[in-house]
Amino acid sequence: MTDTRGNGSGTPGSGQGGGQVPGIAINIQYVKDLSFEIPGAPDIYLQIRQPPQMQVNLDVNARRLAAENAYEVVLSIRAEAKAEEKVAFIIELDYAAVFTLTAIPQEMLEPVLLVEAPRLIFPFARSIIADVTRESGFPAVLLQPIDFLALWQSRRGQAAAPPPAANA
Repeated sequence: MTDTRGNGSGTPGSGQGGGQVPGIAINIQYVKDLSFEIPGAPDIYLQIRQPPQMQVNLDVNARRLAAENAYEVVLSIRAEAKAEEKVAFIIELDYAAVFTLTAIPQEMLEPVLLVEAPRLIFPFARSIIADVTRESGFPAVLLQPIDFLALWQSRRGQAAAPPPAANA
Protein backbone atom coordinates (compact mmCIF):
# COMPACT_ATOMS: atom_id res chain seq x y z
CA MET A 1 0.00 0.00 0.00
CA THR A 2 1.12 3.50 -0.67
CA ASP A 3 0.05 6.65 1.06
CA THR A 4 1.33 10.03 0.04
CA ARG A 5 0.89 13.27 1.82
CA GLY A 6 2.18 16.36 0.09
CA ASN A 7 4.74 14.57 -2.05
CA GLY A 8 6.50 17.73 -3.20
CA SER A 9 4.70 17.93 -6.54
CA GLY A 10 3.40 21.44 -5.90
CA THR A 11 4.03 24.20 -8.36
CA PRO A 12 7.42 25.93 -8.25
CA GLY A 13 7.46 28.86 -5.90
CA SER A 14 4.80 27.38 -3.62
CA GLY A 15 5.61 26.24 -0.12
CA GLN A 16 8.97 26.66 1.59
CA GLY A 17 12.61 26.51 0.70
CA GLY A 18 13.29 26.59 -3.01
CA GLY A 19 9.78 25.87 -4.12
CA GLN A 20 9.48 22.36 -2.68
CA VAL A 21 6.51 21.52 -0.51
CA PRO A 22 7.37 19.44 2.59
CA GLY A 23 6.10 15.90 2.17
CA ILE A 24 6.27 12.31 3.26
CA ALA A 25 5.75 9.30 1.01
CA ILE A 26 5.55 5.64 1.97
CA ASN A 27 7.55 3.65 -0.59
CA ILE A 28 6.97 0.19 0.88
CA GLN A 29 5.71 -1.45 4.07
CA TYR A 30 6.73 -4.89 5.27
CA VAL A 31 6.90 -7.33 8.14
CA LYS A 32 10.55 -7.25 9.10
CA ASP A 33 10.20 -9.86 11.86
CA LEU A 34 7.27 -11.76 13.34
CA SER A 35 7.36 -14.24 16.19
CA PHE A 36 4.40 -15.92 17.83
CA GLU A 37 4.66 -18.60 20.46
CA ILE A 38 2.31 -20.49 22.73
CA PRO A 39 4.64 -22.03 25.34
CA GLY A 40 1.95 -24.12 27.05
CA ALA A 41 0.06 -25.42 24.02
CA PRO A 42 -2.14 -27.37 23.90
CA ASP A 43 -2.75 -27.47 27.67
CA ILE A 44 -3.15 -23.69 27.98
CA TYR A 45 -6.33 -23.83 25.86
CA LEU A 46 -7.93 -26.18 28.39
CA GLN A 47 -6.82 -24.14 31.41
CA ILE A 48 -7.98 -20.67 30.36
CA ARG A 49 -11.19 -19.63 32.09
CA GLN A 50 -11.01 -15.85 31.47
CA PRO A 51 -9.51 -13.66 28.75
CA PRO A 52 -5.73 -13.35 29.21
CA GLN A 53 -4.22 -10.22 30.77
CA MET A 54 -2.04 -8.35 28.27
CA GLN A 55 1.22 -6.50 28.71
CA VAL A 56 2.24 -4.53 25.62
CA ASN A 57 5.58 -2.82 24.93
CA LEU A 58 6.15 -0.59 21.95
CA ASP A 59 9.23 1.06 20.46
CA VAL A 60 10.01 3.08 17.33
CA ASN A 61 13.36 3.35 15.59
CA ALA A 62 14.40 5.11 12.41
CA ARG A 63 17.53 5.10 10.31
CA ARG A 64 18.68 6.85 7.16
CA LEU A 65 19.11 4.68 4.08
CA ALA A 66 21.62 5.02 1.27
CA ALA A 67 19.04 6.49 -1.12
CA GLU A 68 18.63 10.24 -0.90
CA ASN A 69 15.94 11.36 1.59
CA ALA A 70 14.98 7.71 2.32
CA TYR A 71 14.49 6.41 5.84
CA GLU A 72 13.44 3.09 7.33
CA VAL A 73 11.09 3.35 10.30
CA VAL A 74 10.55 0.21 12.41
CA LEU A 75 7.62 -0.10 14.79
CA SER A 76 8.38 -2.85 17.33
CA ILE A 77 5.51 -4.33 19.31
CA ARG A 78 5.80 -7.05 21.95
CA ALA A 79 2.69 -8.38 23.66
CA GLU A 80 2.61 -11.05 26.34
CA ALA A 81 -0.66 -12.58 27.50
CA LYS A 82 -0.97 -14.31 30.85
CA ALA A 83 -3.86 -16.42 32.05
CA GLU A 84 -3.91 -17.46 35.67
CA GLU A 85 -0.20 -16.65 36.06
CA LYS A 86 0.76 -18.79 33.05
CA VAL A 87 2.01 -17.35 29.77
CA ALA A 88 -0.72 -17.93 27.20
CA PHE A 89 1.18 -16.46 24.25
CA ILE A 90 3.90 -14.03 23.25
CA ILE A 91 3.84 -12.08 19.99
CA GLU A 92 6.66 -9.90 18.72
CA LEU A 93 6.28 -7.86 15.56
CA ASP A 94 8.74 -5.53 13.84
CA TYR A 95 6.70 -3.75 11.19
CA ALA A 96 8.69 -1.43 8.95
CA ALA A 97 8.29 1.03 6.13
CA VAL A 98 10.60 2.98 3.87
CA PHE A 99 9.70 6.66 3.67
CA THR A 100 10.92 9.36 1.35
CA LEU A 101 10.91 12.79 2.93
CA THR A 102 10.82 15.88 0.76
CA ALA A 103 11.85 19.36 1.93
CA ILE A 104 11.50 18.53 5.63
CA PRO A 105 13.48 21.00 7.74
CA GLN A 106 16.31 19.37 9.71
CA GLU A 107 14.73 20.23 13.07
CA MET A 108 11.53 18.43 12.01
CA LEU A 109 13.16 15.16 10.88
CA GLU A 110 13.01 13.47 14.28
CA PRO A 111 9.33 14.20 14.99
CA VAL A 112 8.34 13.25 11.44
CA LEU A 113 10.22 9.94 11.64
CA LEU A 114 9.30 9.04 15.24
CA VAL A 115 5.77 10.48 15.45
CA GLU A 116 4.12 10.87 12.04
CA ALA A 117 5.68 7.86 10.27
CA PRO A 118 4.72 5.29 12.94
CA ARG A 119 1.25 6.86 13.15
CA LEU A 120 0.83 6.07 9.44
CA ILE A 121 1.92 2.42 9.69
CA PHE A 122 0.42 1.54 13.09
CA PRO A 123 -3.00 0.45 11.72
CA PHE A 124 -1.30 -2.20 9.56
CA ALA A 125 0.75 -3.56 12.48
CA ARG A 126 -2.39 -3.54 14.65
CA SER A 127 -4.22 -5.61 12.04
CA ILE A 128 -1.41 -8.18 11.85
CA ILE A 129 -1.38 -8.61 15.64
CA ALA A 130 -5.18 -9.05 15.69
CA ASP A 131 -5.14 -11.57 12.83
CA VAL A 132 -2.32 -13.70 14.26
CA THR A 133 -3.81 -13.89 17.74
CA ARG A 134 -7.31 -14.66 16.42
CA GLU A 135 -6.01 -17.34 14.05
CA SER A 136 -4.15 -18.96 16.97
CA GLY A 137 -7.39 -19.66 18.82
CA PHE A 138 -7.26 -16.72 21.24
CA PRO A 139 -9.45 -13.62 21.20
CA ALA A 140 -8.07 -11.05 18.75
CA VAL A 141 -5.73 -8.57 20.41
CA LEU A 142 -7.01 -5.14 19.38
CA LEU A 143 -4.36 -2.62 20.33
CA GLN A 144 -5.68 0.78 21.30
CA PRO A 145 -4.50 3.81 19.31
CA ILE A 146 -1.07 5.00 20.37
CA ASP A 147 -0.16 8.61 21.10
CA PHE A 148 3.19 8.63 19.30
CA LEU A 149 3.75 12.28 20.18
CA ALA A 150 3.56 11.51 23.91
CA LEU A 151 5.81 8.47 23.41
CA TRP A 152 8.39 10.61 21.58
CA GLN A 153 8.21 13.38 24.19
CA SER A 154 8.64 10.85 26.99
CA ARG A 155 11.65 9.34 25.27
CA ARG A 156 13.20 12.79 24.78
CA GLY A 157 12.51 13.64 28.43
CA GLN A 158 14.29 10.50 29.58
CA ALA A 159 17.27 11.23 27.32
CA ALA A 160 17.51 14.82 28.65
CA ALA A 161 17.23 13.81 32.31
CA PRO A 162 20.49 13.95 34.24
CA PRO A 163 21.86 10.59 35.32
CA PRO A 164 21.17 9.63 38.94
CA ALA A 165 23.92 10.70 41.32
CA ALA A 166 26.19 7.90 42.47
CA ASN A 167 26.27 7.19 46.19
CA ALA A 168 29.63 8.02 47.71
